[in-house]
Amino acid sequence: MILRPALIAAVLALTLAGGAVAKSRNVTDPDAPRALPEQGPVEVRWQNPAQFTEIRYSGNSSEAKRGNWVEDLAQHLRQRAQKRLPAGERLEVDILDIRRAGNYEPWRGVAFNDTRFIRDIYPPRITLNFRRIGADGQVIAEGERKLSDMGFLSNANPLSNSDPLRYEKTLINRWLDRELKRPGV
Repeated sequence: MILRPALIAAVLALTLAGGAVAKSRNVTDPDAPRALPEQGPVEVRWQNPAQFTEIRYSGNSSEAKRGNWVEDLAQHLRQRAQKRLPAGERLEVDILDIRRAGNYEPWRGVAFNDTRFIRDIYPPRITLNFRRIGADGQVIAEGERKLSDMGFLSNANPLSNSDPLRYEKTLINRWLDRELKRPGV
């Protein structure tokens, strides 16, 4: 068998790359952000996700930690709030706790260790503090909100079935619709 230089280079590159496998990101990594970068009128911060109900009471905490879902939810909150927030106003949000829809059920066996079962007994819940500040610098509204939706399976938007955070995003959308209600709506 005659090996061509391009083939040799490709095999060598793959061999060397084998040791440089990227580590999977976890929301509890110490170097993971705890706030979105400051930009625009909406500021979103969060506590240590290791203390979130999602991880502390998960049937599979290592799987619950996986990914970037806290930051993804914070980005969604910012984007939706910016669209609804009147010009000149600011919104500051501290996410205190998250319990995602569904749960891991370890009693189902090893084959289902990384499977999140979505059932009505596992509704999404988010606890947050917020401050809405008017263009004049005065606080318009503030407080703690405990968001939950016991009917999340029947209330979800069927068009977003591929988004693993669709239930939590719907929860955020409904809160913003109530909290940032536009006059005359």
